[in-house]
Amino acid sequence: MQTIKNLFLKYKELISYVFFGALTTLVNFVTFWVMESVILRGENAYLVNNIVAWFASVSFAYVTNKLFVFNSRSREIKKVAKEIAEFFSARVLSFLVEEAGLWLLIDALSLGRFSYMFFGFEVTGNIIAKIILSVIVVMLNYFFSKLWIFKKK
Repeated sequence: MQTIKNLFLKYKELISYVFFGALTTLVNFVTFWVMESVILRGENAYLVNNIVAWFASVSFAYVTNKLFVFNSRSREIKKVAKEIAEFFSARVLSFLVEEAGLWLLIDALSLGRFSYMFFGFEVTGNIIAKIILSVIVVMLNYFFSKLWIFKKK
């Protein structure tokens, strides 16, 4: 039991990042799915849907990363404003990677034309592309947060 506790303490930041990253990804996917399924459909609607999902998930990620992953306890308005600006700026960069990847996979490589039923849910090529790109985006975001935004002095 002590070994598990020591491993957890050693990798607490990474474990927390993965846990809250999974929740952030869930926020992103649920928002994207609701937008795709219920609110906005049509040609190239996935790009707008992804913007809405991105904003919801990045807002959630900032709060959880600040408080629970990187333990940034700053409350000064100037410091918090700088963190928010840096966090959203880094996320814009990874968002652009995701948007370009979605276009590449869905439009250029025609992944969007595929559709499968999985446990009663329709899994489209758009969702598959989103899953692939989420892995890349999560890695980029960790390095941005760790090395730039919430770096320890």
